[in-house]
Amino acid sequence: MTPTITIHTDLGPMSLPEQISLEDALHHILSLKPLTPDQVATAVNGTFVPRHARAQHILQDGDAVLCFTPITGG
Repeated sequence: MTPTITIHTDLGPMSLPEQISLEDALHHILSLKPLTPDQVATAVNGTFVPRHARAQHILQDGDAVLCFTPITGG
């Protein structure tokens, strides 16, 4: 059996494999939303994680992952 972690999302708790990157977790999270990874900004435990850093950001048990659509304007 593969060890898992539980992360918290706006869709509720989600069980994922240990040592999963934020980039890989996004595919699981966004499979439940009509968005792609390029369409969202991400934060883990309230800290912004830029797109280029997602593959290196390994999630930990209990992390809160937020995916949101960036808003621009003037």
